[in-house]
Amino acid sequence: MRRIFAFIFILFFGISSCTSIQPVTSLSFTDYRIAKEARTDTALAGMLAPYRTNMDITMNKVIGFSNTQMNARQPESGLGNFMADGIRVMAEKKYGKKVDAGFINQGGIRSYISKGNITVGKIFELMPFDNLVVLQEVKGSVMQQFFDKMAADGGWPVSAGVVMEIKDKKAINVTINGKPLDPSAVYVVANSDYVANGGSDCEMLRRIPQQNKGYLLRDALIEFVSDLTRQGKPLDYSIEKRVVNVN
Repeated sequence: MRRIFAFIFILFFGISSCTSIQPVTSLSFTDYRIAKEARTDTALAGMLAPYRTNMDITMNKVIGFSNTQMNARQPESGLGNFMADGIRVMAEKKYGKKVDAGFINQGGIRSYISKGNITVGKIFELMPFDNLVVLQEVKGSVMQQFFDKMAADGGWPVSAGVVMEIKDKKAINVTINGKPLDPSAVYVVANSDYVANGGSDCEMLRRIPQQNKGYLLRDALIEFVSDLTRQGKPLDYSIEKRVVNVN
């Protein structure tokens, strides 16, 4: 049974200064049980109705079409390929510079895309977090550590032009844009701020400077799908052997 707890804080405010802060002196709450027999608060429902209507219009807006159902799978999936391509392509447009690779952490994919129309709401389900698209310039030796982390997790989505093999939970034979990963080279990569800040155990990226324009990853995916639709293209992604487990 779901519950809503209403908390009542009783505060005593000082009169000498509007900025004075007084401690909480007591706390009480009421436990409400929500069941089917509970009456609808018509006044509250009426107040929220216009907002719900506008929200439904936004979330039900069709922005594209998928030829197949796409699910999150490892080591590679069509869904992951779409998302990784989306973050790279839209990062290039937003930041106005060449991006070598885009990545999505596997744990950040929270839904799937069904065959048929793609709505704004479906992208929200897919990426419900307010993660941002950030760029980092990462040395090849650090990139190898990053790829090893992906391999240890069973494989993350990588953008087109990136190929890696997983053997004994390590990344081997990594290539970017057709060239072997160079430990001394510097690569421009697009990631979520969550990963760039060390999330998903990516501590190797945390201290690397970021370029951040406040661009939501979710918005990037919405715009990527919309751009494909304007070009008359459906969302049509499949396995391309970007990430292969060779064990």
